[in-house]
Amino acid sequence: MAGGWASDGAVQEQIDSSIDDAIQRARSQLHTGQSLTHCEQCDAPIPQARREAVRGVRLCIICQAEDDKANAAGAGYNRRASKDSQLR
Repeated sequence: MAGGWASDGAVQEQIDSSIDDAIQRARSQLHTGQSLTHCEQCDAPIPQARREAVRGVRLCIICQAEDDKANAAGAGYNRRASKDSQLR
């Protein structure tokens, strides 16, 4: 049942869209190739232990932490703009 201006399938569409966004973010972070010896952002050497532990690593620890912070900022986006999210 729709409420207000929303169509009948609006809630499910929002759920599907949120799931699609999460899948896209996860797929964009997958690297199946060989690990790099130097960071692709800052050109710092990547330690051998990190290259062995994380298959396909492309960033040094510092750049990876910054990248993780930037990606986490959009993870809590509320498409519905509910009153609960506006009160926080």
